[in-house]
Amino acid sequence: MGMADTRTFVAHRELLFSIAYNILGTVADTEDVLQETWLSWAPRDESTIENPRAYLVRVAVNHALARREAVNRRKETYVGQWLPEPVVDTEPTDPSMALLVVLETLSPAERAVFVLHEVFGYALAEIADVLGRTPAAVRQLAHRAREHVHARRPRYRVDPRTQREVTERFVAAALGGDLAALLRVLAPDVTLRTDGGGKGPATSPLPVHGREDVARLLVAVSRGVPPDADLRFRRVNGDPAVVLLAGGHPLAVLVLDVSPEGVAGVYSVTNPDKLARLR
Repeated sequence: MGMADTRTFVAHRELLFSIAYNILGTVADTEDVLQETWLSWAPRDESTIENPRAYLVRVAVNHALARREAVNRRKETYVGQWLPEPVVDTEPTDPSMALLVVLETLSPAERAVFVLHEVFGYALAEIADVLGRTPAAVRQLAHRAREHVHARRPRYRVDPRTQREVTERFVAAALGGDLAALLRVLAPDVTLRTDGGGKGPATSPLPVHGREDVARLLVAVSRGVPPDADLRFRRVNGDPAVVLLAGGHPLAVLVLDVSPEGVAGVYSVTNPDKLARLR
């Protein structure tokens, strides 16, 4: 195999990772998909492949769909709430944690179509080639996925400066145990979701809804944060977030969904398996 083959794969690796991750929601499974895609690519003579990008995307998507069944089986026996594995320093245009949670409610095929069409801008005819389905079938999948997502995910935009200001106010109030300040920064219909996986602290086995309940729970949890914890502001899955570390090791990631009314969603991941790849 010539070096051109290796360079072609490396040039598309970031795209393949992003597509597979948004279908799977876990980094380890995504890395496995990339390895499987590489093993499919490596023996090929690139000169016989008319469109290497299309070939690599098709292989990666279909490996991701095959692996999605295993992810779903693990979720069935998962302890507590399951959240996507956080990915740090993604672009603001990447799918948010809130959107990824909604995508978990789609069928694998619907999710693949939504990711390719809505996130990466693939035409439905191209997606039909990727999935080996008819254009009519893909149009139907796209329609169902779009209707499902839009019914569950409000569409709003908040500029990055406002996001950062709201995040700083939230962190100061939450870690300071300031209930009144928390009530001011949380949206009325805020939802708190926590993922400890039975290995890390989780505040509730079910989502907590409403400003009063979420604020009181966050104040109670803040008392357990180590006094020497290191606090770092990051962008996680396109959203503002806070990473808590102790001794250089991540303890928790708090991802915030900021709406014009304040913090509309708080996603807390404390499962050490999902924090192991954070920097």
